[in-house]
Amino acid sequence: MPDQNPSQPGRRDFLRSAALMAGAATLPARAAAEPAADAPVAPVGYLSFSPDEAALVEAMVDVMCPADELTPRGVDCGLAHFIDRQLAGAYGKGERLYLRGPFRPGRPEDGYQLPLTPEQFFKAGAQAADAACLRRHQRRFAELTPEEGDPMLQAVADGREDAAGFPLAEWFNELVYPLFVQACFADPIYGGNRDKVFWKMLGYPGLPAVNGLNMVKYRGKPFPGARQPKSIEDFS
Repeated sequence: MPDQNPSQPGRRDFLRSAALMAGAATLPARAAAEPAADAPVAPVGYLSFSPDEAALVEAMVDVMCPADELTPRGVDCGLAHFIDRQLAGAYGKGERLYLRGPFRPGRPEDGYQLPLTPEQFFKAGAQAADAACLRRHQRRFAELTPEEGDPMLQAVADGREDAAGFPLAEWFNELVYPLFVQACFADPIYGGNRDKVFWKMLGYPGLPAVNGLNMVKYRGKPFPGARQPKSIEDFS
């Protein structure tokens, strides 16, 4: 997203620094929700998203990663597909979460406390975000211009957007944004970082960077193969 708030890092600073962020968007939930009702699945290869959800996510990643001299737009980088695959898989289904009661009231510092799997939480947030957008703009998020969509996401992230009791800021900051970061810098085999565009931008060599000998030999030095990074697929 273009920087709308001086206290928020700019896109280029984010793209340079976010590569240092580790781990998945862990949601230490104690989830025990009933499965969501089946919804029509969007075409074009999405596994989890309905057509409306796909439209919203594609619009979001295009606002958060606009096309410029550094990268193509977010959809063309595969960011929406990465998020969809994560939510459709074991992570999204909550396979590593505590899913059985009894449930005790949690403290704010305990993190995620909703009775939803990550996929269910994402879908509920997508619906709440579109509802908030309809109240503010009389249009869904996918129908906004980038100039309208960016401040809308800023308001959501800052907790300034009302969502009728839904924790919209938590949804964005603890689920959407971490998945976006992972989509940018994960191995392309998972759907994002298409054509290794973010690795090339950073000069990250990909899989060779985790080789112990290379880590010792090139510590503090440019890696000779950084212009042509290697992914898991290149070694399979």
